Order: sequence, then structure tokens, then C-alpha cells
Amino acid sequence: MIVITPVIKPVSQIELSPGSVITIPNITWLEFESILQELGEKRRTRIAYSNNTLEMMVPLLDREIPKDLISDMVKNLLKSAGRRYEPFGSTKLIRS
Repeated sequence: MIVITPVIKPVSQIELSPGSVITIPNITWLEFESILQELGEKRRTRIAYSNNTLEMMVPLLDREIPKDLISDMVKNLLKSAGRRYEPFGSTKLIRS
């Protein structure tokens, strides 16, 4: 007889290498909110939640550099044109 014991570990203790992706099904909205709170604002992990599925990924470093370069170019263009802007960064969008 095999006994399976679930492993309970805080999400913040899960270590992912760059380029890794974890998908966790059957996550409630409250669990998602709790996970976001546990991980905090200064996380390197990208989090996506849709249809009760949580996806966590760590971007590859070579993809972060172009993102920052493009962001800086757009900011400089907007400043030189005298346009106001709001840098939203990672934003949680909620459909009501």
C-alpha cells in the first residue's frame, strides 16, 4: 500500500531558475491574493492568474535587457515630446 502525503511549502520558498514555468491548477482568487502578498512587490517571478490557474515564471535575463532598453527609449521620446505618462510596470487587472 502506497501512502501519498501532500507537500506543503510556502510559495516564496519555491526556487525557479531563469526560463522556468510552473502552472498550478485549481487556485481560488483568495489563494492567488494570498500568494501575491506572500511573494511581495519586489519579486523576480512573474505571476499570471486566469480561470483558476496560476502560472509562475522567471524570465530569462537576455529578455529583460531589451525590455528595459525599449522602456527607456519610450520614456525619453515621451519626455522630449512633452507628453505625460504613468509607468504602470506589473499591474493587476481585475474584470468585474
